[in-house]
Amino acid sequence: MCPAAHSALGRASSTIHPEPSPLKAAASINPRSAPLAAPIHERTMANATPKYRQRLGIPGLASFTIACIVVASYGGYACQPNLRLAIPVLVGASALVSGALAVALYLGERGRLDWAPGLILGIALIARLFFLFTPPQLSDDIYRYLWDGLQTLGGANPYAASPAAAPAASAAQRALLPLVNHPELVTIYPPAAQLVFAAGAALGGGVLGMKSLLVLLDLTLCLVTMRLLRRLGLPAWRGALYAWCPLSVLEIAGSGHVDGAGILFLLLAIAVVVDGRISGRSAAGERLPFAAAGALFALAALVKLFPLALFPGMIVFVPPGCRRSFLAGFAGLGALLLLPFSKALPQLAQTLALYAKNWEFAGFAFNALRALTGSGPAARFLLCGVFLAALALSTRRLARGLAPLRAGAPGEDAAAGRLLAGHCYRVALAFLLLTPTLQPWYALCLAAFLPFSAGPAGLALCWSVFLAYRVLIPYTILGQWQESGWVTLLVFLAPAASFGLAQLARREGAT
Repeated sequence: MCPAAHSALGRASSTIHPEPSPLKAAASINPRSAPLAAPIHERTMANATPKYRQRLGIPGLASFTIACIVVASYGGYACQPNLRLAIPVLVGASALVSGALAVALYLGERGRLDWAPGLILGIALIARLFFLFTPPQLSDDIYRYLWDGLQTLGGANPYAASPAAAPAASAAQRALLPLVNHPELVTIYPPAAQLVFAAGAALGGGVLGMKSLLVLLDLTLCLVTMRLLRRLGLPAWRGALYAWCPLSVLEIAGSGHVDGAGILFLLLAIAVVVDGRISGRSAAGERLPFAAAGALFALAALVKLFPLALFPGMIVFVPPGCRRSFLAGFAGLGALLLLPFSKALPQLAQTLALYAKNWEFAGFAFNALRALTGSGPAARFLLCGVFLAALALSTRRLARGLAPLRAGAPGEDAAAGRLLAGHCYRVALAFLLLTPTLQPWYALCLAAFLPFSAGPAGLALCWSVFLAYRVLIPYTILGQWQESGWVTLLVFLAPAASFGLAQLARREGAT
């Protein structure tokens, strides 16, 4: 997210201090690991036929209960008259949903859960409809989206001038201007995001049209996720870990954030490469699918910049003989997207630099290092170095895992795709733990990989980021931005404690 499109959450500071161990083992590459030792009657039930399990009723009851908790939790929170003042309800409802998804993960990995894609998508749609028709209350970024989109539709370059300096050419823009955050700054959203904003603004020029487009893209992301799960040899029920995740529902359907669109293009790029490897096109010399994958990756990176951190891993994942095609597609479409906005791109770079130097919120590691060094720039520099080191280690781990696997070999390409998903999960987790600015919706880049490589730290962090919204209560009532160091600490402690407890349970199960 950016200063130019920041919600009220972009005005403050705090942080999370990650420990090295979660960065190395944040994700399990094989999400279908063997269950812990269990009594004979439990193992018998887990291995029973579906008809026998249905007669017992236990797995069916668990599935029904989880689905009911998800729908009831979202419905209860959506009924609150003022979501900004109902942050305790938000934290409780999201905790219920996250806990239910953790139980689903536990049951599913033991063969006791079987949700059809239709059920997953149906509940995902219901959950999003609770918030689609309500105005955004936890973030005001969508008003910047609409402003940028109307500028593009009107033939103006959104990077040419800030909203405060640009003339409001229409009544819709004049109505939007008081709602746009940081109107003194040029937008920070990259060119592909501007095309999404223009498409959303074309659907009536209002919040509902923009949110409808973003929710449609998010539901498409759920479909792509389940198709990719099948290609990677993973069960469909894992798709619920994203489709029902509080982040995807509340931050996209509720607040209308664009992150889901970028993640959709990222997963499409991964899916195209996986299909190319599995079908043997890389061995047959067919380069077009890999060029298309590069173009899709460029779209992802020019909606939100985070996918650029995954670029080295994608290059490693693409078969060696197809990397030039991937790079050509990436560079070609990237240039085409940048070209129409090229005259004003220096202003975009200025806003990006301002964000990188000054923005901070709910980042425990940043606050801790700044207190230790006495310098904000030094803390940012150190965190950047730690992240780059974590990125290099994870990319090296991915390369070593891929080395013995041959493209086109039966079963090996699915394993390669799971390795890439684990890499993406680790990089996203490292980014969130180390960034000076941890807006809750940033964690969507982690939530998207929960179906492929869910770990306890990731599940916990996708819930604990909602604690940062506590700052909205005094801001709404008193107009005072009051961050709490304890809340920031809890945002970090939740994933750290979950990781530690999982490690203890694993050791206990092994003895």
